[in-house]
Amino acid sequence: MAKITYIEFGGKEHVVDVPNGLTVMEGARDNNIPGIEADCGGACACSTCHVYVDEAWADKVPAMDSMEEDMLDFAYEPKPGQSRLTCQLKVTDDLDGLIVRMPEKQI
Repeated sequence: MAKITYIEFGGKEHVVDVPNGLTVMEGARDNNIPGIEADCGGACACSTCHVYVDEAWADKVPAMDSMEEDMLDFAYEPKPGQSRLTCQLKVTDDLDGLIVRMPEKQI
């Protein structure tokens, strides 16, 4: 299980325990965290679960594949090195303490 901090665009923080094997997106969905819409349900077919990974974590999360990279072209104001789709981040003990920030909106 990993403790993940989700920070809304306005600054409100939500710290939740997310079981291993789920995705960071499922952790947000299961805990009713606003700002992650996840319209495609985790199929990497949209960009509505886009977040900015905290700079301290940017090199610690698993590398993205080409499909996620392509989908980020549709995200609102992507930031190179920080933008990720939470549906593609599988939770493990290695993500304990992860901090993600939501963009102003999802598109």
